[in-house]
Amino acid sequence: MADNKATTSAKALPKSAVYKELAAKTGLEAKQVSALFDALEELIKQQLGKKGPGLFVIPNLIKLKLIKKPATKATTKANPFKPGEMMEVKAKPASVKVKPIALKGLKDLK
Repeated sequence: MADNKATTSAKALPKSAVYKELAAKTGLEAKQVSALFDALEELIKQQLGKKGPGLFVIPNLIKLKLIKKPATKATTKANPFKPGEMMEVKAKPASVKVKPIALKGLKDLK
C-alpha cells in the first residue's frame, strides 16, 4: 500500500534533468541534447503543419497523428436527464487535435 502511494506522488523529471540523463547515456553534452530536442520540435511542427502529411513517428515510442473535427451546427435534442424536455446543443467550430498513439516499445513497459 505504501509502495503504491509513493508512485502516485512522484513527479516527472524537469527538462534540465532529462537533458543531463540523456547526455550521460549517449556521451553527448547537455547542450547537444538540447539542440537535438529543438530540431525534433521543428521537425514535428513541419510534419504536423498545414503542408506536412499530418503524421509523425518517433520509432519504437510514439506516433503523433492530426485529427480534424468538422464544425457542428446548433441543434435541439432530447435531454437525457429530464425525459420529455428538449435541450439546446451549442454550435462548435472546426478544430484540429494532435492524438498521441503509444507504439510497441512503450506498450511493452507494463
